[in-house]
Amino acid sequence: MTGRRVVVTGIGALTPVGKTAPDFWNGLVSGKSGVRSIEHFDTSDYPTKFAGQIEDYDSGNFFDRKEGRRLDNVSQYALITADEAIADSNVDLEKINKDKVAVIVGTGIGGMKTFYDQSISHKEHGPRGVNPFFIPMLIPDMPAGHISIKYGFRGANYCAVSACATGSQNIGLAYDSIRYGQSDMAVCGGTESPVWEIGVAGFSSMKALSRRNDDPEAASRPFDKDRDGFVLGEGAAMMFLESLESALERGARIYGEVVGYGFSADAHHITAPDPEGNGVQLALNGALDMAGIKPEDIDHINMHGTSTPLGDVAETNTIKKVFGDHAYNINLNSTKSMTGHMLGAAGAAESIAALLATYHGLVPPTINQDNPDPECDLNYTPNEAVARDVRYSMNNAFGFGGHNTTLIFKKYDE
Repeated sequence: MTGRRVVVTGIGALTPVGKTAPDFWNGLVSGKSGVRSIEHFDTSDYPTKFAGQIEDYDSGNFFDRKEGRRLDNVSQYALITADEAIADSNVDLEKINKDKVAVIVGTGIGGMKTFYDQSISHKEHGPRGVNPFFIPMLIPDMPAGHISIKYGFRGANYCAVSACATGSQNIGLAYDSIRYGQSDMAVCGGTESPVWEIGVAGFSSMKALSRRNDDPEAASRPFDKDRDGFVLGEGAAMMFLESLESALERGARIYGEVVGYGFSADAHHITAPDPEGNGVQLALNGALDMAGIKPEDIDHINMHGTSTPLGDVAETNTIKKVFGDHAYNINLNSTKSMTGHMLGAAGAAESIAALLATYHGLVPPTINQDNPDPECDLNYTPNEAVARDVRYSMNNAFGFGGHNTTLIFKKYDE
């Protein structure tokens, strides 16, 4: 690994299991499920009637009425979690060079609710019925734009969109920006708000969602023999990164280091994973090479683990190929068993979970593992958190289109 060392000094999270980063972590380690019946709309005609949602979310608690009406939920969630990450870093905004602060934040889909609502308004009322803020509320780069505008951050500002790998990829890109000196600090992560009529209908039409309507909390069950699809989720997660020199100079608390990433493509199918795992292997090995470590150095992997019949087996088999016998010594888990799949925000939230595993020496569980799939025979940390010294942790995130991202975090050691 060359270039400057990059550390995490602030985190923010808004998720189905906790509306702040500490609550998110506490929800994970306690094995809390954030999946419940959908409250946003009438699901009578929908085959799936549940999702991972932000409990009792009220934009009025964060934004005045005028501002809230001009922000799609993806931007609202991004601003809330960016605020938390910046505050958590304890950075003095009056003493930093804002020309060197990047904002690299993505969303897998963008303003889905805005697009849906404005399409209906256009059909009913014609062109005059379209909100003048429609485009700024819709486009995927706007969460990053809003964060930079609020804080006056004038550094690199953009949005990588790679479906469910989005959040992780933006963290990797922010890492590079600091590592090579383009930026000194960065706000990075992902945000998503897909739990609306058109979103649930779209994923249902693909037959991708679980239909365990009689027991929503048990519906997301990665690696379990009775899994029947993933659970849609929503939320956002952000990290505040900076160079190690900057963090030490200002005496910041350091959660851990970002030490490597791997980006790759399956080049196989628009939605199905490559059963041979060739693209995922490239991402895993690329991250290990960049970090300058061996496979046996990894103690914990926060897996993509979506609870789909094909995906869980393919990821498990690829981990066995990369890690060999050491795969059985690793504590793996799937955060999605509790949050559902937060799409473009998933990789960022799960990266925070992987990072905190190194910080706290504790691996959150994979819940709902009642009937293990014989094809998924690794240690997925079933149902209860496990205390373990985690020196290196890894996060996997894979997206429709065959996009793969792997990040590696290291326990900070002076």
